[in-house]
Amino acid sequence: MGVHEWAKQQIEHNLQLAQEQGFDPALSLRALLGAVVERSRAGRDAEDLAAELQFLADNLDDERDYGFMRP
Repeated sequence: MGVHEWAKQQIEHNLQLAQEQGFDPALSLRALLGAVVERSRAGRDAEDLAAELQFLADNLDDERDYGFMRP
């Protein structure tokens, strides 16, 4: 198992735990994202982290073709 698959499994597990506590899934994901960003700031330059988050935000659309992708 790779680190990305491990992370996805951890998110699913934590969402299940949050649901058991009665938390809304969307709010739970937002809280998890905030916690990950906060933790990431401890070991990364803010500009580097902001650039990575911007890249992820710019590439949210699965249907969009990007210039760096080959057919």
